[in-house]
Amino acid sequence: MGMAARMLRHARRSAGLTQRGLAARAGVPQETIARVEAGRSDPRVTTLDRLLEGCGFGLEHLPRLGIGIDRAQIRERLAMSPSERLARAIAEDRNMLELRANLKRIAE
Repeated sequence: MGMAARMLRHARRSAGLTQRGLAARAGVPQETIARVEAGRSDPRVTTLDRLLEGCGFGLEHLPRLGIGIDRAQIRERLAMSPSERLARAIAEDRNMLELRANLKRIAE
């Protein structure tokens, strides 16, 4: 899904609007909104701005996705070989199973 699709869907849902409701407010066909949100169409900047404005948002006011994410663990995993990643995942799964068993014992 493209950035325009995520932005529009986020703004529309935050505004509590259906695609039809947004279409009526922004004067853009509902089919166009559906195509943008499905990632089948990249709108012109002016069209996207108009749609976002219909939701009470603007291009300059949207939060960037991924800000505040600690990417150190992602980089660490990408530096591993596939077999190392698999071994780590198995070990973490075992730890999680052990933790659940311990919590279940405590709860009893």
